[in-house]
Amino acid sequence: MKNKFFLASFFIGSLIVNAQVNKQKIDTLNEVIVSSSRIDLPFNKNSRTIQLITADDIKKSGVSNVADALQQIAGIDIRRRGTSGMQADLYIRGGSFDETLLLIDGIKVDDAQTGHHTMNLALPIEVIKRIEIIKGPAARVFGQNAFTGAINIVTKDTLDNGVSLDLKAGSFGQVSAAVTAGVNLDDSSHIIHFSKNASNGYRFNTDFDNTNFVLKSTFDKKELPIEMLVSLSERNFGANGFYATPAAINQYEKTKASLIGFSTTIKKGNFTWKPKVYWRHNEDEYIYVRSNPSIYRNLHISNKFAAELNGSYSSNIGVTGFGIETAKVFLSSNNLGANNRFLTTMFLEHRLELFNNKLDITPGVAVTYFSDFKFFAFPGIDIGYQLLDNVRVYGNVGYTYRIPTYTDMYYKSPTTIGNSNLEPEKAFAQELGLKWNVSNFDLSVAAFNRNSNHLIDYVKMLSTDPWQAQNIQDVTTKGFETQLLYKFRVNSFNQKLQMGYSFIKDDVKQSAFNFSQYSLNSMKHQFVGSYTMQFLRNFNNTISYRYAERTTGGSYSVVDFGTSYNLKAFEISLFANNIFNTAYTETNLVPMPKGNLMFGLRYNFK
Repeated sequence: MKNKFFLASFFIGSLIVNAQVNKQKIDTLNEVIVSSSRIDLPFNKNSRTIQLITADDIKKSGVSNVADALQQIAGIDIRRRGTSGMQADLYIRGGSFDETLLLIDGIKVDDAQTGHHTMNLALPIEVIKRIEIIKGPAARVFGQNAFTGAINIVTKDTLDNGVSLDLKAGSFGQVSAAVTAGVNLDDSSHIIHFSKNASNGYRFNTDFDNTNFVLKSTFDKKELPIEMLVSLSERNFGANGFYATPAAINQYEKTKASLIGFSTTIKKGNFTWKPKVYWRHNEDEYIYVRSNPSIYRNLHISNKFAAELNGSYSSNIGVTGFGIETAKVFLSSNNLGANNRFLTTMFLEHRLELFNNKLDITPGVAVTYFSDFKFFAFPGIDIGYQLLDNVRVYGNVGYTYRIPTYTDMYYKSPTTIGNSNLEPEKAFAQELGLKWNVSNFDLSVAAFNRNSNHLIDYVKMLSTDPWQAQNIQDVTTKGFETQLLYKFRVNSFNQKLQMGYSFIKDDVKQSAFNFSQYSLNSMKHQFVGSYTMQFLRNFNNTISYRYAERTTGGSYSVVDFGTSYNLKAFEISLFANNIFNTAYTETNLVPMPKGNLMFGLRYNFK
């Protein structure tokens, strides 16, 4: 009941400020071009549920990492183990962490070992331009792993010549330092970032030490710009109760992830070509007893070498998108064995606009060959209609899929057992939505249904049994979500109010298991809200609220507060997490920290 009173007071109080609104038009994101492998469209012309988080949103919220930024989006479930996004799993609309695809500048950074590594390469916020969140089945657009959606992190194009130095310190002995530099030359530009982040931990054996390096370069800017992206991330952390059971308090893990990619865009006549090549590498060392690795230790090394050629052709009958992707995946592991996989995916789609461009229809299909799972074809169609200048209805249906990870198939430990006989997950998904966009007000509403077959989960009959990977037959997931964004002015200062709600219901069929570890612990009710306010020059504040209730376990509410002050080249910031000391867990009974603070100081050298 207290949560409801707090919620009502928070938003009613925020809306009262509307009496002082300045009617001056406020810029929107409607004309932002949402990145795609083939057909690029303005944000307000898409016939899918897409949300954007901008660099300005991240900065004003006060969060220090991508995982925490995604927490404020309804329909996104970030299940963290500790602070600073140290180990976090990414879920969309009730799917598992293996069913969400993460991309960086359109490069797929999925890992064949396990979806637990999805967030290993989530970039430092200093180099992020925006985050694009695509909800719903996206297999026909991105291929496998985009079972319930995809998230694309778009890096900044350039930075002004200069260097910025960030220093932070806070609770649990946490300290971080980051250097970000921009270099612009006549025919090339470069963004360089290096950072270290360490903490003593908020409880026994939760200390960590992170290192990040990012280089974004653009060559031959005047003729044929070629972009190079290099990202390296090393994470060493105590994993008290992270993976096995809560009683396994001495676990330890080291991960090293890297990405090197080259891409360009070539436009000739009605054709647009987007070639790219990349190499994604990951090392994962897991130690069950930190002080004695000989008791139980796993070492996994995975590599993915890939090339893509995507394109589009514009004609009088619309835009045709096409592409081919090929990749070779290798895994070397003392637990999972030596494995490799070859895959090729071909894409085809066509966007047709009718009735003075009010109606758009985009059918498409992805056909994939896996050397160990053979052929799969996954068609889908998006349809949208512009009812009014600022009101759009849309719907999409499609088939989607995910092949088992090597962990799903081969992992062996005292607490977890893989299953080499697993079949790929498949689903038929439908969505119906509405978008209302005006200069200072955005509202989106979507209802969705997903009929999943052979869904993979780790299950067991008794609490004392080990987890075992199984295709748990059929699951129907129904849901509803809405997101509201309202921008206004108070005494010439910009204000922004955001609210979002998501409801998910899983109907499990033909399952005889009593315990489920991942897939069936959906976020049943989720409410998020934030108010970004400014009443004094150079002084910004954001208060954020999250309410969560999963299908198993209780509910909880968390309130965060961020503030920053700019004084010429200096920026001083404070981020307060969980200011009301809520006791809660997000995954595997790992308790999240009570109230904690992070102070920051940035200086920009020009």
